[in-house]
Amino acid sequence: MATPAIVLATFRYGDTSKIVRLATRDLGVQSAIAKGAFRPKSKFGAALQVLSDGVVQLYIKEGRELQTLGAFDLSKLRIELAGDLDRYAAANALAEVMLRCAPPAPHPAAFDVLRNGLDALTISPKVAVDVLGLRLLWQLVGVLGFAPSLEHCARCAAPLDLTQGLAFSPSDGGALCPRCATGHPVSRLPAEDARSLRQLVSGEGELPVLGPKHLVAHRRLVARWVREHLGEGATLPALEYWQSRT
Repeated sequence: MATPAIVLATFRYGDTSKIVRLATRDLGVQSAIAKGAFRPKSKFGAALQVLSDGVVQLYIKEGRELQTLGAFDLSKLRIELAGDLDRYAAANALAEVMLRCAPPAPHPAAFDVLRNGLDALTISPKVAVDVLGLRLLWQLVGVLGFAPSLEHCARCAAPLDLTQGLAFSPSDGGALCPRCATGHPVSRLPAEDARSLRQLVSGEGELPVLGPKHLVAHRRLVARWVREHLGEGATLPALEYWQSRT
C-alpha cells in the first residue's frame, strides 16, 4: 500500500538493511525493514533520513509488527533542520512524541500536524523557532486528544479567569480554580504566562513573545504534560534534550 510518510527513526539491521519507524497518513505509525538499504546501489539511496518526507510503499501483513518497505519516493529531505540545533531539537521532540505517543491506528490529523509543523520549523525566522516548537507540541498533544483544560477548572468545571493567572496541574488535566487548587501541588502561572499558554495551546493569533526565563518554564510545562498524559513511562530523550536547552 502506498501512503504519505515521514521517517521518525532508523536503526541498522545486519550488514546491509535498515529498520525504519514511519509516521504514515493512512496506516498510523509503522515499523518496516528496508532490505539492502546500505548496499552501494540501494534503491533507497540516501532518502531514508530522519525527518525526510515522501510516499512509502509498504507490504502489509496482518499480525506482523515489522512490515516490508518496498519503496520510498522522497519529496523532502529537510536538511535545513539538521543545520540549526534549535530547529533540529524541536523537530526531533515533535517526531518523538509522534513515535511514542500516537495510537497504533491511522490518525491523519496528527500526521498533518507533524508534517506542517516540520515545514514551519524549516522556514521559521530564527527568533521564533523556540516559541513555535512550544506551539507545535501543544498542537500535536491537542490533536491526539490530550489538550489541557484552560477555560474551566479541570476538577469542578468552574469557569476560570485567566487575567488572574492560573494554577496548573498536569495530573488533574489542566488549570484549577482557586478553591480546588488550595492545598494542591500546582504550577502557578502569572496572568502573562497564563495568556501565553492559552495562545500556545489554542494555536490562535500570533506567537507570544517569551523571554528566556519564560521559555524554560513553558518547555518544562509541556514536557511534564507529555510525560503525564502520553508518555506511559517511556523514555523520551529528544523531548528531554529540547526541554533542557537554554
